[in-house]
Amino acid sequence: MELKQLSKWVVITGTLIIWTIKLVIRPMQPGGGATQYFLNVAPNLLGSFLIPFGACWFFSGRNFLVARIFKLECQYDLRLVCLMGFGMLVVNEYLQLIPYFGRTFDYNDILFSSIGLVISCMVFGKIQARTKENPEPRHI
Repeated sequence: MELKQLSKWVVITGTLIIWTIKLVIRPMQPGGGATQYFLNVAPNLLGSFLIPFGACWFFSGRNFLVARIFKLECQYDLRLVCLMGFGMLVVNEYLQLIPYFGRTFDYNDILFSSIGLVISCMVFGKIQARTKENPEPRHI
């Protein structure tokens, strides 16, 4: 499967899982301490995992300004996208300190977002390297 197509399905599936956790499972409040803790940090972990896949899906093959910044053609580009994604995650979390938004700040969200981003960087990098080694033939 082409990397852009794979990225599309990873992002769609991940988004549906996040919505299921946030809108269906968490409101039911299943389990105790450990389960509840995991359900609270899972959207951050999964959401940050989706960053390189989303960048690949939305920006590969395009040439406008944002697409040039978030291109994913080599390992350096992947690391840059992951670092910028981490920066945006931290800024987003610190913006939650402003009472106007009605959200809660949590250092665990930053921790698990960074863990998800590191795992995603490794997984996407391996998939990207494997795709470059064995490109699929185009069907006419």
